Amino acid sequence: MVLDTAQKQDIINTHQVHPTDTGSAPVQVAMLSERINQLSTHLRSNRQDFSSRKGLLKMIGQRKRLLSYIRRHNEGDYKALIRKLGIRG
Repeated sequence: MVLDTAQKQDIINTHQVHPTDTGSAPVQVAMLSERINQLSTHLRSNRQDFSSRKGLLKMIGQRKRLLSYIRRHNEGDYKALIRKLGIRG
């Protein structure tokens, strides 16, 4: 359920704002989205894993706060990120 180094590096390279960027809000949202997707598939097969469900809800809340931060600062970047990640239906 944890992202390995190659997956993290691929996500960072895809969403980074500048060449040395590893922790900007778009990168954090992309990392959280990948973890949320993995945890969602885990919970489909393990319905009674309540501690993982609690962690999933915390990650969703963190992603929501980061997305609202991005939206407040730059609406165009927000829409591009949402489209690229395929979230918010």
